[in-house]
Amino acid sequence: MDESRKTAESSAEPYPQLDRTATGAPAAKFTPESAVNDESPWAPLRLPVYRSFWIASFVSNLGSWMHEIGAGWLMTELDASPQMVSAVRTAMAMPIVLLAIPAGVLADRVDRRGLLLATQVLMLLAAASLAVLTLAGTMTSWLLLAFTFLIGLGLTLHVPTWQASIPELVPRAQLSRAIALGSISFNLARSAGPAIAGVLVAVTGSWIAFSFNALSFAGVIVVLLLWRRERRESSRGLSFQLSLYQGLRYVYRNIAMRHVLIRVFLFIVPASALWGLLPLVARERLHWGAGGFGVLVTCVGAGALMAARYLPAIQRRLGNDWTIALAMSVFACGLALMASSGQRWVVAIATLVMGCGWMITLTTLNTAAQITLRNRMRARGMSCYLTTLALSMSTGSFMWGSIAEVIGIGRAQKIAAVTVLVTAAIGMCFRVAENRKAKGQRD
Repeated sequence: MDESRKTAESSAEPYPQLDRTATGAPAAKFTPESAVNDESPWAPLRLPVYRSFWIASFVSNLGSWMHEIGAGWLMTELDASPQMVSAVRTAMAMPIVLLAIPAGVLADRVDRRGLLLATQVLMLLAAASLAVLTLAGTMTSWLLLAFTFLIGLGLTLHVPTWQASIPELVPRAQLSRAIALGSISFNLARSAGPAIAGVLVAVTGSWIAFSFNALSFAGVIVVLLLWRRERRESSRGLSFQLSLYQGLRYVYRNIAMRHVLIRVFLFIVPASALWGLLPLVARERLHWGAGGFGVLVTCVGAGALMAARYLPAIQRRLGNDWTIALAMSVFACGLALMASSGQRWVVAIATLVMGCGWMITLTTLNTAAQITLRNRMRARGMSCYLTTLALSMSTGSFMWGSIAEVIGIGRAQKIAAVTVLVTAAIGMCFRVAENRKAKGQRD
């Protein structure tokens, strides 16, 4: 073994005991005792720093969904071929699959606040350029894909860095609630963004969606500039390649984190039948247009909002493993209900139920990952989580789309529902960390 490999091995294990309060020194300065002891699912919003980030994140998520609608519609005007229209989403998602893990390595080596600022500036410039060129009438299909790829690259750098920073903003006891509120932010934006973008684009053109997206990044920049962060990351004298090796080795050897990734895969691959087939359900079975599809997406978001209200109590009573199993079973029931009915109100209820199961499962798994990871490994660990999520989603969506093409949408959904139940049972063999057990945990 060469000297560089020895350096990585020695720095990877054993890990030094770190402060596991999850807030760090900065958090203690702004955390009121009443917020720490508050059992409400909205308690993290009482913390000024977290509240500012949550609002900025919601607006940014809203802008991202508006961008996707504006970009997709603009591509139909520039080049209406199915390949080019679908390439818009591919350009946004490709950096996540390919570069999320290197992005996590970077986030563990450099100051996270500075990296977050850099990514927001990159995305702001890309979105603003899109708006200006579109308004001027000089946009081309390949320029649209290039700028969309840049925004996707910015998001790839931003997401693991932001995920790794959440434990600094809230007390440890509020971590699962903070993550649940982040899921609510995403789902609310997913529900409202396409509807707002559809109206604005129809009235003024796609440039307005890009302009709003640029402004949303500006709001995040302001919040980051006001964030007085004391913690700093360091490369610890390791090269980028050795930091990458160290992170992958840590995730592989950390049993609790490895179990989280396995359970993400076991849930997302069959559950992606929801998102992969939902547009076809709206159009072919319910005979709804884009507005009806928006209603179903809104129901998913509403289900996530309802679940957030009861998630802390469920986790306290059942623990993480049984909470995940219950949520997956609820999701499977919703998927089976959707597969069995062609009535709009029944399908709407089914999507509401699936929104509950989806949010509880992924929030519990995300929280388990956060409490398992060491501070200096958190971005690398969360990048592995995001990569597993993206790969599972793309694999599952393609698989269920192919199956539905052969046997029909309803049958494919019924098979997916049964598969979710089977993987929920299998998942119980892979226990994940509990909040009360992870403190001070050594790998």
